[in-house]
Amino acid sequence: MTEILSDSEADRRLGFRAGWVRTGAVISREVELASFPRAIEVVNRVAELAEAADHHPDIDIRWRTLTFRLSTHSAGGLTAKDFDLAAQIDEVL
Repeated sequence: MTEILSDSEADRRLGFRAGWVRTGAVISREVELASFPRAIEVVNRVAELAEAADHHPDIDIRWRTLTFRLSTHSAGGLTAKDFDLAAQIDEVL
């Protein structure tokens, strides 16, 4: 089972992720892309990465604004998997 991070460790890791915020056991990032097709391209690429990692974010699509929310539901909190996927999302963006 994946280990839940302490609040201090989650905050430390969040410091390396510009644009991400933590609310309890969730980290999230909202971004605005140049166009709706570009937003969908990003979602498709993140979907591929998430599937490969077997770790799937909540993604909200509002025209060209995307909101990503990460939490390891099976563990009941934030784990290294969330921050690993956040880093991959940042690379896509």
